[in-house]
Amino acid sequence: MGVFQILMKKKELIPLAVIMTVAAGGASSFAVYSFCKSDVIIDRKGNPEPWENVDPSVPQKLLTINQEWKPIEELQKVRKATK
Repeated sequence: MGVFQILMKKKELIPLAVIMTVAAGGASSFAVYSFCKSDVIIDRKGNPEPWENVDPSVPQKLLTINQEWKPIEELQKVRKATK
């Protein structure tokens, strides 16, 4: 009995099959995306030190919220007080 025949007999399984298909597709596409990034090591013998090939002008994060670092005034006061 095929998958489509089971889904046609039990129609309540159709949303579950769709959700599982989308989840598996998303997981596999993220795996392919992760393998293409420079910080994932697949071939250790051919490229033992991949961090030397990272371009500093290319962002390495998927999403960067705060682009610039600014010191927090309260932390600076605490550091000065404890020194």
